Amino acid sequence: MELREFAEQILFANTLEEKLRRPDTVTDLDPGPAMLAPSMPGRPVDLRFKPIGSGRNEFPGIHRLDNETDRGRLLHFFANHELLATELMALVLLRFPDAPKPFRQGVLRTLYEEQEHTRMYMDRMQACGIRFGDLPVNGFFWRTVAPMMSPLDFVTGLSLTFEQANLDYCREFAQGFEQVGDTDTAALLGQIYRDEIAHVAHGLKWFRRWKDPRHDDWQAFCRQLKFPLSPNRAKGTVLNVEGRRAAGLDMAFIRELRVHAQSRGRTPSVYWFNPLTEGFLAQGEGFQPIQSQAVLVRDLANLPQFLARQDDVVLVETRPSLDFLDRIQSSGFVLPEFVVMKPGPPHIPPALTGRKLGRLRPWAWGPDSVRQLAPFFAGVRAENQTEANSFNESTALLYSKSWSAQFLDGYLKELESSGPLSSWLCPRSVVGKICSTLESAMETIATLRATGFHRLVAKSSYGLAGRNMIRLWEPSITESQVQWMRRVFESKLELVIEPWLERVLDFSIQLDLTDRGLSCLGFTGLKTDLRGQYQGNWVEPRYPRKLPIPFQQLFPDQPRMFPDVHEFYAQLFCSLEPHLKATAYCGPVGLDAFVYRTNDGSHRIKPVVEMNPRYTMGRLALELMRQTSPGCYGAFQIVRRKKVIEAGFADFLELDAHLKSQHRVIVEGQSVARIRRGALCLNDPVAAQDCLAIWTVGDRSILDMEAFLTKFPDSL
Repeated sequence: MELREFAEQILFANTLEEKLRRPDTVTDLDPGPAMLAPSMPGRPVDLRFKPIGSGRNEFPGIHRLDNETDRGRLLHFFANHELLATELMALVLLRFPDAPKPFRQGVLRTLYEEQEHTRMYMDRMQACGIRFGDLPVNGFFWRTVAPMMSPLDFVTGLSLTFEQANLDYCREFAQGFEQVGDTDTAALLGQIYRDEIAHVAHGLKWFRRWKDPRHDDWQAFCRQLKFPLSPNRAKGTVLNVEGRRAAGLDMAFIRELRVHAQSRGRTPSVYWFNPLTEGFLAQGEGFQPIQSQAVLVRDLANLPQFLARQDDVVLVETRPSLDFLDRIQSSGFVLPEFVVMKPGPPHIPPALTGRKLGRLRPWAWGPDSVRQLAPFFAGVRAENQTEANSFNESTALLYSKSWSAQFLDGYLKELESSGPLSSWLCPRSVVGKICSTLESAMETIATLRATGFHRLVAKSSYGLAGRNMIRLWEPSITESQVQWMRRVFESKLELVIEPWLERVLDFSIQLDLTDRGLSCLGFTGLKTDLRGQYQGNWVEPRYPRKLPIPFQQLFPDQPRMFPDVHEFYAQLFCSLEPHLKATAYCGPVGLDAFVYRTNDGSHRIKPVVEMNPRYTMGRLALELMRQTSPGCYGAFQIVRRKKVIEAGFADFLELDAHLKSQHRVIVEGQSVARIRRGALCLNDPVAAQDCLAIWTVGDRSILDMEAFLTKFPDSL
């Protein structure tokens, strides 16, 4: 039989008998003209592809192999994949009759083996009580590979994607069948696994011959794949390095594949790190970050990866290194898809062109994120997310320290109308006073000092990490302080002037506002310097329902206080929610608060210092706790290069080496791996210039904040 006739038989036959029939001899003397791909191959009625959008078939996972019916269902999936591979190989022989004869002969040999694999799966599933055709079948393989425009597309899409993934699935499920005592199916999968190694090797040989020689294997592979195919579909749950090496793939390719992530069907959300939004709110489009701010943004650009879920996208200027990603993945974290977005006019990176997106999730919604992400909105599938309701003049007010002070004052006033405030709660007199002119500011300062508050602080309504504030501690206002306040008012901003309080414990409450309402995600401890600049967070077990431990030490004579504080915040959230919804805001919210010492030595809580309608490092710390073993404590900090050198390390690399050797990350758990103890750099110490984020997990000793911020504990 001529090879063309044989390929047509397989491609267009409507019975399994014809599709799986193999002639005694096959010649390739008359390849014939090139044929276009049909919309689908010929198939028996009960094996035709189910319509697109009709729902996904439930894939019986490896944990259900002890059930005979589920084993049969799984084998039904596998049999359809083998039949699809057979049909696609027939198609490539018909689509490209002028392809090199050795390539066509190699495809023919592989086709024979795919026919045999289909037969073997049919036999085994029948032993489990399932007939081939009893279940709906999916045509994804066909829809993604059949439109191939060259033999290179074929070996890239089938050999190096779907068949490479089978190196993982065959070995994983062979072990699973062995464990449940089904040695016959385990042996079948072992044979198919060995065949798949040869199939991948055949595709790799021709891929290397046809690819652009200027690109290495990985670069050429990524460039050749057409969406929705991606490198992520070339691997299973557990990456089989040995099988890939046996097929001829090099370690550089395998390492890239190990850490690569891209959605296999779920619509991804897009994350972007833009922590300087308040600067744009304060100074407008002309805002130019100082060097240390710009370096911080570059150093920590990958941090949204710890907010993202698997299949989500994180926009970065430079993709994190393989070594860094490998270490993060080895610590149990899933990796998102990193998409490089170069600086310049707003644009959609090529990797996201034409793709549907779930939601846009910048670190903060503001003028900068609206401008940079404007081209993405057309592809957003979230019905309620538009440019207009992502950020507007009303949501801009939520960033203002004036708004936070006004909200707290109004809430305390409402409480006072029902009776005296709790003894642990701050009075209204310490809430910031809002000033819009220099005259009102001077009057407010005089009034506060007349009531006994001599040390004051003045804050611009918008500012970055404590930078837009001054302390008014001198006996009288200095000329430089007056000039500073005058410049604030000339910029059309307000000042919030409030008593300087002796803080003894800072904390934050992380909230999330969705269509279902405002929910509390948890409490974190918070460390800032004297100017209010952020230094770190710590998180304790049971953080969703528990105030930080030091509260117990600060209020030892008020055992009923803690449920009262929780009830207080629950009511405050109810009052806050309609204010947020009135602005059309939706997303993360962080509330900063603190406990302070009064003149008589007692302690009180200032429950709202400022509100951040954005992601915060406290929220990041809570997300990191998801990957932390139950009962453990977590501490997040950002250390500056200067601090690292003062601690005795030459640079970030030496610090990282110290952490790896002395505080190695210990991961526990099989199905879900979590960190039990250790310290992990959350951005790449090789690339970081001035800022390094570190997550430390251990027992309660890591809550020693002095040790936490000045040195690393000798034992965790």
